Amino acid sequence: MEKALWYLLAGMRGGENRARIIRALIERPRNANQLSDVLGVEYNTVRYHLDLLVEHDVVEKGEESYGTMYFLTDRFEQHREQFEEILTKMD
Repeated sequence: MEKALWYLLAGMRGGENRARIIRALIERPRNANQLSDVLGVEYNTVRYHLDLLVEHDVVEKGEESYGTMYFLTDRFEQHREQFEEILTKMD
């Protein structure tokens, strides 16, 4: 998970938005539209980043429906300290 987090946050463009999405999901589960509103980022951009986070097992989708909710995975929660540490090294 640590390698995936480094890749997603520091290894490619858009890491700041992905970090912001993760922070928003730490507060509470949200759907893509809610994330777009809260973060002030275009909906399609949020969806792109969510797809990457899902692909790397950081985020998981709830039940597939209109307004699908996104949650942090248990695997991410076990590595949350590494997430925080990576963010401090990125500043």
